[in-house]
Amino acid sequence: MTGSTENPILPLDHLALRGEDSAEALVLRGEVLDYKALRTRVSRLAAWLARVVPEKGARVASWAAKGELTCLLPLAAARAGLVHVPVNPLLKHAQVAHILADSGALVLIGTPSRLASLGEGDVPPACRIIEEGAALAEAAEQGGELPPSAADPDELAAILYTSGSTGRPKGVMLSHANMWLGAESVAEYLGLAADDRTLAVLPLSFDYGQNQLLSTWYAGGCVVPLDYLMPRDVVKAVDRHAITTLAAVPPLWVQVCELDWPATVAANLRRLTNSGGALTVDLVRRMRALFPQARLFAMYGLTEAFRSTYLDPALIDTHPTSMGKAIPHAEVLVVTETGRIAADGEEGELVHCGPLVAQGYWQDRERTAERYKPAPAGSRYGGMAVWSGDRVRRDAEGLLYFVGRRDAMIKSAGNRISPQEVEEAALATGLVAEAVALGLADARLGQAVHLVVRAAPGASGAEEELPRKLMQELPNFMQPKVIHWRAALPIGPNGKIDRTGLAAALAVETLA
Repeated sequence: MTGSTENPILPLDHLALRGEDSAEALVLRGEVLDYKALRTRVSRLAAWLARVVPEKGARVASWAAKGELTCLLPLAAARAGLVHVPVNPLLKHAQVAHILADSGALVLIGTPSRLASLGEGDVPPACRIIEEGAALAEAAEQGGELPPSAADPDELAAILYTSGSTGRPKGVMLSHANMWLGAESVAEYLGLAADDRTLAVLPLSFDYGQNQLLSTWYAGGCVVPLDYLMPRDVVKAVDRHAITTLAAVPPLWVQVCELDWPATVAANLRRLTNSGGALTVDLVRRMRALFPQARLFAMYGLTEAFRSTYLDPALIDTHPTSMGKAIPHAEVLVVTETGRIAADGEEGELVHCGPLVAQGYWQDRERTAERYKPAPAGSRYGGMAVWSGDRVRRDAEGLLYFVGRRDAMIKSAGNRISPQEVEEAALATGLVAEAVALGLADARLGQAVHLVVRAAPGASGAEEELPRKLMQELPNFMQPKVIHWRAALPIGPNGKIDRTGLAAALAVETLA
């Protein structure tokens, strides 16, 4: 393990051991688990997993909404010596098929409706399908428990799939240590305590979403999972469950701030956290006015290193556009094109060093080598670092500011979207001959997906048919907000489609 920490690093499943027996740990539909019950359920689920998949290090995928299975599986799989692969419940069969094949998962546990949507060839022959209810029932009926794990903290514990600017989603490999230290770091700088109650509204397949569970349990607090349908559900849940901690992405904060919050309900919240996109100055002001007693944490992160920075809430009013400074266990450097540490005010690439750096991309040496490189000479940690591709600058106070992204990845409503994946789905319909997916600035989403296409010769009715086909093949968050039909797409000097020029032209059109 590179670097050092004050506290011992333990296997991930030990998070279930931290709370008081009688303290509430998890609020499910119809029942509340205290820490004693949480430990029992994790232990039984782990014992069942070990019987179903006895091969150590094997991958177990889950594809379900928030509930007992998805909340307990990160710890239970770790205790059983397995690697958890959480699949975003919003994904559709094509993306799930890729994740199953790429990860080599031997089991997929999911809700019946989602499993029924999988078609022929979507599930590899070696992968066993188990319904969520059956898995939980068998674990309870068969009994038996596994003791806490003695795994090496550097062993692989999870693979989280994330999209890049090109190609299919890639799996980021996280060790027990990565996830344990991430939980400890966030619990520390947020000041989480045993009397805190976290409303988990973010998908548990994301590192930000999963950390809602892990950091709260590290502090001995209680998690209330919520698959909200409307923003007003958030207000009701904060009131009903006396929520103290709420994490969200900018589009949800926009919606939250448009609601009527009774002063007594708003006063429940002690802290608000944001990642997955920057907060605007106007949104910061609205959040501060609506929740004046809550500490607002603006954060920056990337799945390849979990999270990198946070802004001290005491500075949010005076420095609302800053990313802040490095979180505990992270070293964040600004590096110039020549490889030296940038001076104050000088733009450079954000490079994340230290023990939160993940182990690379699953079975993808080429893309791992592009992002994971030796730390710059000025690093106190050394070892491998994540070269983010994001351009930032550091001011004289040490505060970081985001400048721009190097790649073409679309970041919409907190989701990382591969333009190539959207384009491939459009081309696969046979209705278009060319397709370009772009992310354009959007007040509510951060960026909205715009798809520019040229119809395939003889494709009658393509304008009406393409949106319907894309709804079948792509999850909602990847759907184009607008489809632009063109007789021809612009070509640049290199003979390729001029994406930059096209994006600039569309930006002008959308403002007109």
